[in-house]
Amino acid sequence: MEKHYILFDFDGVIVDSFAPAFEVKKMICPSTTEESYKKGFCGNINDWQGEESDHDENCRHDIDFFSEYIPRLKEKVNIVQGMENVIKELSKSYVLIIISSTITAPIEELLSKFSLLDYFSEVMGNDVHTSKIEKMNIVFSKYKTTSDKCLFITDTLGDIKEASHQDVGVIAVTWGFHDSATLLPGSPYKIVDTPNDLLDAVSDYFTNKGPDVV
Repeated sequence: MEKHYILFDFDGVIVDSFAPAFEVKKMICPSTTEESYKKGFCGNINDWQGEESDHDENCRHDIDFFSEYIPRLKEKVNIVQGMENVIKELSKSYVLIIISSTITAPIEELLSKFSLLDYFSEVMGNDVHTSKIEKMNIVFSKYKTTSDKCLFITDTLGDIKEASHQDVGVIAVTWGFHDSATLLPGSPYKIVDTPNDLLDAVSDYFTNKGPDVV
């Protein structure tokens, strides 16, 4: 039987990283509010970062986001409670891949710190491509799979839109950057409120999509 693939967003889903990310964004563009920053994730965050920086004359161009964010990620961020068990359980039946807008190396370092890296077949960060649409294309090609065999777990409307572009189903989580009201217009397969809810939601999705996985 065919393998199925779970594509994980990283920030907000696996780690609780909104606070340090917003802290750095405020350093770069002091006028940014939490509301406006979260709104940036209603599309591709890379596009929004560039547009805001170009249109806000108070934004600083001498600060690199990742140079400031990565040390904070390593020092201040923890795995979302309950996600460690979810990752271990899902890895028994599915191929797990991270596609993120954070760069690859620090994601791998943090996962290794928490003894979770080995549960993922691959980590694709912002250095692989700034578009998650293109990173999904890489998954399709490299793993010789198709959209109906993949499922994306994310916390932002922008990611849902990119997954929809590729006809990849989505389970959205509410403990990250966007709340349920923001996620709902993207029409994800399900919206879940706790990590433990993911296990049944993933099983339901693939049961409805076809035969059991191996």
